[in-house]
Amino acid sequence: MAQGEFSVCQFFEDGSYEYTRRYVDVQEATDVFAHYTNNVACRMGITKRVIITDGGDSTVAEWQHGKGLIWPNKEQE
Repeated sequence: MAQGEFSVCQFFEDGSYEYTRRYVDVQEATDVFAHYTNNVACRMGITKRVIITDGGDSTVAEWQHGKGLIWPNKEQE
C-alpha cells in the first residue's frame, strides 16, 4: 500500500499539538483539514491552528482561530 505525502496537524491553546493524519493522500488531508477547522474545539478556541504539510514539510494550507484560512489566501489562488 502506497503512502500519501500529506499530513495534518492541529495546535492547541496550551501550546501542545497533535498530528491527526500522517502520510495520506490529498483528498483525505483536505477532508480532515475541513473537519478540524469546523468542529467544536476550533469554535471554542481550544484549537488555535490547523495545517496541512506536504512531503517536503512545506505548509500547503493553514487555518488560525479568529482569522480563518490564511494560507493560501486570495492572492495566491
